[in-house]
Order: sequence, then C-alpha cells, then structure tokens
Amino acid sequence: MHILVTNDDGVHAPGLLALAQAVKKIADKVTILAPDHNWSASGHVKTLHRPLRVEKTLLEDGTSAWASDGAPSDCVALAQLGFIPEKIDLVVSGINPNANIGHDVTYSGTVTAAMEAAIWGIPGVAVSLDRPEDHTGLIDYGPAAEAARRVINWLWQQDGLPEDMVLNVNVPYGPLEEMKGFRITRQGLRIYRDELVRRLDPRGKPYYWIGGDTPIGVEEPGTDYGALLSGFVSITPLQLDLTSHGMKHWLETRDFEGGFSVSEN
Repeated sequence: MHILVTNDDGVHAPGLLALAQAVKKIADKVTILAPDHNWSASGHVKTLHRPLRVEKTLLEDGTSAWASDGAPSDCVALAQLGFIPEKIDLVVSGINPNANIGHDVTYSGTVTAAMEAAIWGIPGVAVSLDRPEDHTGLIDYGPAAEAARRVINWLWQQDGLPEDMVLNVNVPYGPLEEMKGFRITRQGLRIYRDELVRRLDPRGKPYYWIGGDTPIGVEEPGTDYGALLSGFVSITPLQLDLTSHGMKHWLETRDFEGGFSVSEN
C-alpha cells in the first residue's frame, strides 16, 4: 500500500509528522507532499493563475518530504498528475489540531485534500483532533495518530475500497485508553458565533477581521459532534455529490413561471 500524506497546517506541522510515523507501520511506502505554509480554512482550492513550485525538505525526525507553495488540494493533484510517479493507493490528510465537524468540512483544507483524492479516484481520509479550547502548551498527537492508523488498517483489510470514498475522522483529545471506541457518524450541525471586528489603520482607513467565539455544535446522537462529546472517535463518510435529491423531486413537481414544466432529463 502506497500512502500519500498531506495536510493544511504546513509540511513541518507536528500533526503531519505524527501521522506519517503512524502510517509507516502499515504501508509499504509513504510519500509526504504538503504545503510549505499554513492553509487552514482554505477550502477546496485549485491554483490555476500561477505556477506551482515544489521543494525537497526534511521533517524533524529526518524523514524526507516535499513542500509545495500550493494548497492542500493542489498537493494531491500534483502527486496524481505525475509529480509522484508511483501509483497512490490512499491519501491521508492531517492531523489537524482542531476538529472538523458539521459545516467545517466545506472550509477545511484538511478535509478538502481528501476530497481532491476522491476526485482523482483515490480513497481519502481526513484526520482531525478535537483539542479542548482551553488547552495550552504542546499538543500530543500520538493517540490521534494511533487511532488514525487503526482506521486506515481496518479500511485496507476490506475487500476493495470505493474509489470515491472520503472518511472524515475526528478524534477526542486525551490518552487512547480513555477513548470509548469508534462510531460511524453523520455530519452534525455546527453553530458559528462569528462577528465583524472593525478597526482603523494608522492612516484612518477601516479594515476588518472576522472574529468571534469558538464555534459550538448541536448535541445529537449519531452525529460527529455527539460522538466526540461522548468520548468516541467519529468516522463520517462523505460524498462529493451535493445534490439535494429531496429538493430535486420537489422542484420537478412544480411549474416554473411562464408555464413550462420541468423535465427530469
């Protein structure tokens, strides 16, 4: 199994190193191609207006890696388009230091890197850590890396993985032995508490920050947020088809203004 590891926090982020070290235990080959700087909350980016550069670098443990000035999704595309000549069997993105749940998946460079893999016909797994808001000091990524390794190892033992599969894995913060297990979940509801902060620069011109408190979620059983609150690792299968099939059916039963009917074809 050849695994491509990437992230959205930058190639030298400690979460990526922990993830790469964990998947080396189960993969025949691990290739690391990640952004050269932080792309958090970048969403699904495709860089078309400028050239992309890739440089060789070393991680803290001496592991060789590639760093690109492109986005996380660019890194996956570069690898699949031929920068990495060997066939890639799985793309793993992370470990993000904060959870990516609910609507976060549309913002997250971690998750959209896994989605980019699915676009190219490769299974993708995004891994995020639910670090407590009041946590200070160094982050221990070890338990999350081990949880991710177990999920990936289980996946690889299945009889054929769907090519368009994306799994969004969120891990509670703390020792592995304190986690209650793994749950297959659905996306929950994320509540954002953003506010607009208006300030003046030294020349008196206004500028703006999108600020506010940390997002929270709606506690519901069966959701990613609910699983994390209960101490479980959340595994949410995602799909690229965003069609609202219920709304599609509703629209097909209505006439548009002008008297013409909506065709199903």
